[in-house]
Order: sequence, then C-alpha cells, then structure tokens
Amino acid sequence: MSETLQTADVVTSDADLLDHTATAVRAAGAALRERFGDVVRYETREELMRALAVNDDAALDILRPRLTSLRPQAGWVEDELDGGALPPGEWWVVDPAEGNVNHPHALPDWAVTATLVRENLPVLTVVHLPLTGETYTALTGAGAHLDGRPLHVSGTADLGLSIVATSQARPDEDEKVVRRVGSSITAMLFDALVVRTSVPATLHLTNVAAGRIDAFWQFAGARADLLPGALLVTEAGGRISDAEGRPWTPQSDSFLAAAPGVHAEAVATLSR
Repeated sequence: MSETLQTADVVTSDADLLDHTATAVRAAGAALRERFGDVVRYETREELMRALAVNDDAALDILRPRLTSLRPQAGWVEDELDGGALPPGEWWVVDPAEGNVNHPHALPDWAVTATLVRENLPVLTVVHLPLTGETYTALTGAGAHLDGRPLHVSGTADLGLSIVATSQARPDEDEKVVRRVGSSITAMLFDALVVRTSVPATLHLTNVAAGRIDAFWQFAGARADLLPGALLVTEAGGRISDAEGRPWTPQSDSFLAAAPGVHAEAVATLSR
C-alpha cells in the first residue's frame, strides 16, 4: 500500500522514502558511535542529563534537516518522552538516542529510530543499532526486515516455554505505575520461562519481531518508545494490544506485543 508522495526534490514512493530515512538514521548513528567508549562519570542528575542532551543534539543535527527535506510538510515531535495522540497529518516521531542512558555507561543497548506517522498510524520506521550495524525497517503492508531479510515472530505456543521482556518504569515514574510493573514481573516469573528486564523498549521489540523473544509488555510509555516496535512486530506477524487484550493506541496506558501463540496467555498473566 505504497502511495506516491512528492518530496522537496523528487517524486518517490513510501518504499523509497523508507530507504532515504534509513540513510539519515544510519548517519546519525555513526555520529553517536564516534562518541561511544569510556564510561562518562557524573555526580549529579543534572550532569547526566547534560551528557544525554549532547547525544540527542549530535543525532538531531543530522536527522532534523534530512528528514525535514524528505517530508517538509510533516510535523516534528520535539519530545521523545511524550505520549498520546498526535494532531492530524504527518509527523516524524524520532528518538535520536533510544536507550540514551546506556550510552554514557558504555553499555551497548541503544539505537537511533525514526518513524513517519500519518493520521496517527505508523507508516514506516527505521531502527538502527550503530554498534552492530544492524538496521531494522518496516513499511505498512510490506513486512518487516533486518538488513533486507524478512522478519517473522516466533511460533511458540506455550508461555511456559517463552522468553519475555519488559522495560522498567522511567525515573520519577508515578508510584502506581512502578508497583504495577513490579507485580507484572512477579506474575511473569511464575508463568514464563525467562523474564528479561532492561531498557530500551525498542530493542526488546526488535527481538519480538525477529522471533528471538516471544512477548514484550510495558506500562505507560512514550510514542517514540513504542511506535517503531509496534510497526515492526505487526509487520512481522505479531499481535499488538494493551495489557488487557484491547486494541492498542498511543493513548493506551499499557502495551503488549507478542507472538500470536502466546498472546492470550500473556494477557491472562498480566491481568491477574
């Protein structure tokens, strides 16, 4: 369902737009890779936030002009921590350093993401892992891919044989959400084979799309955390809902992505 679009320089399809977006995201990733290495020491939250902001700015200086030139009429989501519905039209939802907190700690779990949202539905997404060079892409109706190879969710049909994952509540999260996260992890520890807990959400969701893990859930969460993975998992044949099995939207207060064979079991566990 690739429609023809007019960019600033050339008439192109959504598939071509995805290719151009991937080029921009890889360039931003290269800038962050050059900054990666030693652990950055900090003594206050303010010092850490400044280090994270420098990473964001380094990637945004590349992403913003390139993506704006591709879709000059599209809006730009300024805060990757925002949630909820977007106004009508097209929007770039970008996380310049997804898992940014890992970067200054010299941990490898971070990425650069860009998603084009049209009328509140993700149309295309790119998730690039600069340290491995892997690039995950998805285009509505055309499947999900890793470096051009098609992705498929797992065929697991037993939650008791499943590896599942979640992201922790963000710093300063509401106490009710924190307690909900904790109780859900406890429930999954009883029902699943292995439970992984780490940030960022997007990397767990690439693993669901690739069939490496069987389910991911999260409470609350921002658009930039969930939209890229939601499209990847959907296009790889997975199921997306909220934690109670209802249709997921950016306004939902929970999120579940799972292989079809374990989705119902995961809902039952999270609903206890």
